[in-house]
Amino acid sequence: MLSADVALLVIGGSAVAGFVSGLAGFAFGLVAMVFWAWTLPPQAIGPMLGVGSLVGQALTVHTVRAQIRPKLIGPFIAGGFIGVPIGAALLPIIDPEGFRIGVGVLLIVYCGLMLAAKNLPAVTIGGAWADGGIGVIGGVLGGIAGLVGPAPTVWCMLRGHSKDTQRAICQSFFIAMQSLTLVTYALTGLIGRQTLVLFAWMLPSSLLFAWLGSRLYVRLSDTAFRRVLLMLLFASGVALLGSSLAHALHTH
Repeated sequence: MLSADVALLVIGGSAVAGFVSGLAGFAFGLVAMVFWAWTLPPQAIGPMLGVGSLVGQALTVHTVRAQIRPKLIGPFIAGGFIGVPIGAALLPIIDPEGFRIGVGVLLIVYCGLMLAAKNLPAVTIGGAWADGGIGVIGGVLGGIAGLVGPAPTVWCMLRGHSKDTQRAICQSFFIAMQSLTLVTYALTGLIGRQTLVLFAWMLPSSLLFAWLGSRLYVRLSDTAFRRVLLMLLFASGVALLGSSLAHALHTH
């Protein structure tokens, strides 16, 4: 049985993270970790983030169902399935804190420049092979640190896709990667009885607020949606950099 304060954090974190995910199409894990990182065991947080993100994506993907085109999305997913095992294999030989610091700095610099710039030219070279390569990068980042979102999100912005096409690509990619992750968790025994109890506490608020976020999404223009994504990616970079530096200082 959960204590009242833990239950409140689980429900509140699920609600806020679900709303942001429903609005932006990603960032469930970033937001939920703010609430859960210091109160829940790491063995439970991973599956909770996977389930919360997956159900939110599955609930709200209907908002862009007309833009879900297998020929466009397929290369990203194929690349992701290649990249995840590579990232998992690299994990033992990579310093995770240094890696997160590097990704955080990159997101801060890139998104800061993108927010300041206007009328950037779209990247049109590479075709499906380039899209597949970005899928590999997203999979590798996910296998190393659970960061499947930044690479395809940034790439779709550089491609100049409309907000619906971008969301269709990214949500389909995230659903595939989170499904793979959860299957891996289940096969390795990480989803136990206590984790299932936490699922029961988090899912109602996560689903409700993801739906509310998706209602706001349909009211955003392409320009407003792009700025929302850049600000969330910038916040992701700040959170990654800050938490990694704090952990490194505490360790040493």
